[in-house]
Amino acid sequence: MTTSYTTLISASELQALIDGGAPLMVFDCSFELMQPSAGAQQYDQAHIPGAVYADLDHDLSAKHGAPGAGGTLTAQEADKPASGGRHPLPSRERFSMWLSSVGFANPMQAVVYDRQGANYCGRLWWMLKWAGHDAVAVLDGGLQAWQAAGGAVASGEEPAHFQSNFELGEPLRRLATADEVLAGLGSPAQNVIDARAGARFRGEVEPLDPVAGHIPGALNRPFAENIGADGRFKPAATLRAEFDTLLAGRDPATVVHQCGSGVSAVPNLLAMEVAGLGPTALFAGSWSEWCSDPARPVEKG
Repeated sequence: MTTSYTTLISASELQALIDGGAPLMVFDCSFELMQPSAGAQQYDQAHIPGAVYADLDHDLSAKHGAPGAGGTLTAQEADKPASGGRHPLPSRERFSMWLSSVGFANPMQAVVYDRQGANYCGRLWWMLKWAGHDAVAVLDGGLQAWQAAGGAVASGEEPAHFQSNFELGEPLRRLATADEVLAGLGSPAQNVIDARAGARFRGEVEPLDPVAGHIPGALNRPFAENIGADGRFKPAATLRAEFDTLLAGRDPATVVHQCGSGVSAVPNLLAMEVAGLGPTALFAGSWSEWCSDPARPVEKG
């Protein structure tokens, strides 16, 4: 029986899966927030042979919809986003349609990677868990680690895959809504961890959203703190100690992760799982959804 990888996978472990002919699909999720076309260009230049490109804007986010009466956004039922924010989650149904269109099937192991310190591939890792698929792992160290280990790379387009029929399962991770986070403010049953850089968290700068600051009571752990000098996730014991210090006695099971638009929060969520602190929730709309309603409280400092 093939081993299932559910958090991280090393370059050598991925190579062994490929060599063994395991049912597998590799996804390249490279992306640049300030230059959205850059990820596809990076994929075109070099990617793991056979990898499918997963674009954050086009494949892993919902369409915002077309302007409707009164400036509201309208979308067909299947296209209604599952979250708000700058990178709204597509519905689980729409996501399963995309997985089927690229040939991903339920028996497969998924491996996701990027070139940006696991900032973007974590989104697909989490979405597959949310779709009920547990066998998905982040390539530790990304494409850089793959190449350093002598892994082959390809360039240009890959042959298209046959359509599959990916079937949704019960969600394996919890999606928290803005209303749920608002209702939980001040309660020991909810502890928000914000993955944005310290200056954004404190409200000193805000390059992307209309309001600066953070959700009241949130703790701050910039997502890059999970990655060591070698470009890989820090050892489990190190991550455990760092999160224990951050939480200062708070129950890890109460954690809800967020960032600017629900993408870079996932490395914190994944790191907690690597550390043995269990699955936690994701507020996918994150700060970009939170601050869009002036009635929601904001904290600075």
